[in-house]
Amino acid sequence: MERKAQLVPQARLAGPMPWVIAIMVALTTIAAAGGLALNNLAQAARAELSGGLTVQIVEAEPAERERQAELALSLLANVTGVETAQRVADSELRELVEPWLGEDIGTAQDVVPVPALIDVRLSGPVTPEKLRDIRALLKARVPAAQVDAQSSWLAPVFSAISSLKWLAAGLVILLGATSAAAVWLAARSALGTNRATIEIVHLLGGSDGQIARIFQRSVGIDALLGGVAGALLGAGAVLLLGRQFAALGSGMVAGGGLGWADWLAIAGIPFAGVLIAMFTARLTVLAALRKML
Repeated sequence: MERKAQLVPQARLAGPMPWVIAIMVALTTIAAAGGLALNNLAQAARAELSGGLTVQIVEAEPAERERQAELALSLLANVTGVETAQRVADSELRELVEPWLGEDIGTAQDVVPVPALIDVRLSGPVTPEKLRDIRALLKARVPAAQVDAQSSWLAPVFSAISSLKWLAAGLVILLGATSAAAVWLAARSALGTNRATIEIVHLLGGSDGQIARIFQRSVGIDALLGGVAGALLGAGAVLLLGRQFAALGSGMVAGGGLGWADWLAIAGIPFAGVLIAMFTARLTVLAALRKML
């Protein structure tokens, strides 16, 4: 068995195995990075909005709207648990609605009145009890007030992000299974090609474990070469996509950046691929050898 490494041809990068693993690792890297980014985005958005309330004073008469807005601010300032209550400037509101109502919204308030908006921050997360108490307080003296939890506005967005996150996780699992299947096929093919040599090695006293280690080492080297190449390709694609999204300048998108822990997890993908490939090769070879001899 001194020349056992020659049992399996060692033509690195000549066969399809390294290229298949490189493609799978690249796709897995992109899918994993997308899932981690979506998870970070959802956590950042929830943390930012968990203690936020929005009070709208929906009143067509400007003078009455101003009166109720000032009264709502004074009432909220005395509520336990309210850290800040600030009115959003009318100029900011006009900038938000101008894309839909046109630039002359400032002169069209009698036709399309813009409600007064108050941004409220609580010391803790918004609970149904706190929301109910604040609504009851304002309803008694500010009839035009509408109170909503900011997180409820983005509930459909959070649901979509969660679905995409689980989709990314499913893709990672599916790609891992596909890589294992590719290794299984390659190992079976190599066993068939080297069947006569394997039988001779068995006759000379070679054990199934020794033969399995030969295939395991060969597949491991191929998987390492392909995994590193795929990881570099996938990381490059992730960095390129990250720059494209960063150029959007959206605060919500900025919360989906990848941290050091995320990059460490991504860096472990090619090594996980090597372990999966070697484990699959060993099981495949041992199972086939039991039937072969």
